[in-house]
Amino acid sequence: MLIDSHAHLEMREFDEDRDDVIRRAKEAGVDTIVTVGTNLRDCRKAIAIAGQHETVYAAIGIHPHDVKGIDEKTYSLIRKLAGQPKVVAYGEIGLDFFRNRSPRDVQIRRFGEQLELAAEFGLPVIIHDREAHAETLEILMGWKGKKGGIIHCFSGDAAMAGKCLDMGFYISIPGPVTYPKSEKLLEVVRQVPLDRLLVETDAPYLTPHPYRGKRNEPAYVVYTAKKIAEIKGLSLEEVGEATSRNTKAVFGIV
Repeated sequence: MLIDSHAHLEMREFDEDRDDVIRRAKEAGVDTIVTVGTNLRDCRKAIAIAGQHETVYAAIGIHPHDVKGIDEKTYSLIRKLAGQPKVVAYGEIGLDFFRNRSPRDVQIRRFGEQLELAAEFGLPVIIHDREAHAETLEILMGWKGKKGGIIHCFSGDAAMAGKCLDMGFYISIPGPVTYPKSEKLLEVVRQVPLDRLLVETDAPYLTPHPYRGKRNEPAYVVYTAKKIAEIKGLSLEEVGEATSRNTKAVFGIV
C-alpha cells in the first residue's frame, strides 16, 4: 500500500487519460492520491476529480507563481472551496525564488495571508519552497506551525529538515531521490525518522528513474518508496505502511 501525497491530476497533461492514470496507480499498489490545485481554476478541477474517484482527495491554494493575481475576490472564493467534501489540505503555498513569476515581496505577503487562511479553515498546509529556504523557515517559525503540514518536494539539507521536524512538519520525498547526483536528499532520508516521511510524485513533474524524461504519474511513486527502503535498509512494505500511515495522519484521511 502506498499513497502519492502530492500530484497534479487536474493539470492538462492528464486530460486525455486521467482515468487510466488513476487505474494504473491502483494496479501499482498506490491506493490513494492527493491532487493539489495551484490556482482557482485548478482547485475547482481538483475537487471535481476527487468527487469522481473514491481514491482521490484534493488540496486547494494559490501557488507562489500565481499569487500576483490574487484580488479581493480570490480569498472569498477559496473559503467556499475549503468546505467542499474531500478537501484535506491548504496548498500548495509558499515561496519560489527560482522562477520569481510573482514579485518576491508579493510572494512573502501572500504566503503569510494563506497560512492564516489555513489556520482559519483548520487545514494542514502543503509548503512549496524553492531557493527560499531561509525565508520559508522564518515565516513558518513566526506562524508556529498551528495545524502543521508538509514540506512538499523537500529540497533543503538535513539541518533544515531538522528545523521543520521541530515545528511539527512532515518531509515529503519526490522522485529526484532516485537520481545519481542527489546526495543531499539521500542524507535527508537517512536522517529523518520514517514516521515523519511522506512520498510523492509531483506528477506530471520530477519523474523518477527509470522513467526520467517522461511524464510522471502516481504509479511511479513506487520507485521513490523503493529508494527510501534501500537507503534505510527496510522493505518496500515497511516504507509503504509507514508513509501511508503518516499521510493519513497529517491529512485526516480515515
